[in-house]
Amino acid sequence: MTDLSIEPLDVIAVGAHPDDVEIGCGGSLAKLVEQGYRVGIIDLTDGEPTPLSPSPEVRAAEAEVAAEELGVHHRATLDLANRRLMDTFEARVTLAKEFRRWRPRLVLSLGDRTPTASPDHWQALVITEAAVFYSRLTKWDDQFDHLPPHKIDALLYYSLNFYSLDPPPGHSFVVDIGSTYDKKIAAVRSYATQFPAEKQHIFARLDAMSLYFGEAAGFERGERLASPRAVGVRDLMGQLF
Repeated sequence: MTDLSIEPLDVIAVGAHPDDVEIGCGGSLAKLVEQGYRVGIIDLTDGEPTPLSPSPEVRAAEAEVAAEELGVHHRATLDLANRRLMDTFEARVTLAKEFRRWRPRLVLSLGDRTPTASPDHWQALVITEAAVFYSRLTKWDDQFDHLPPHKIDALLYYSLNFYSLDPPPGHSFVVDIGSTYDKKIAAVRSYATQFPAEKQHIFARLDAMSLYFGEAAGFERGERLASPRAVGVRDLMGQLF
């Protein structure tokens, strides 16, 4: 059964590896924290092995520092295999249990393939979409340690596909991260093992993208997210102004 002593999270962002979420939507997560929402991160794998990391413990310590930089309230790493991440029934159930336990209103997921980069990213999308569906299913509690069903109200995508000029799938919009961009960059820089000297170009790329998306939407800096469903507006003037 649900532990009622656990305070629910408003938002959970899911990544295939530690650093995916920080790169893709770290500014948006820090903004949500700034606005008073309870935010969590779930990494499907520990990201190990990786070329320059000396151990999983070092990568985990970097992830904890990154979470502190963003101010998120909870971070967890699931026991799924890096480099061998696959959309299986077991992976779907493992993530759906986390959704049932923490009961978020919003889930942020990787949103598209990353050609020539890790295929784990695409598998993470499929697993997350399935887990959002599994989270609400009734008459199946024995599959989820008898955690009760939980309906997630919204799913949004973030992108790590930096080598394509095509927009991500879905209906795009821009989040104002002017006040949290520095937190995002500090979080990404926490992964010193992942961004040695030869990979410092990632920071110029993140800088350029945040300025471009921000300028497009009238903000100092922005992050682009996308919704698989049309985004409706009830208060048109409030939304615009």
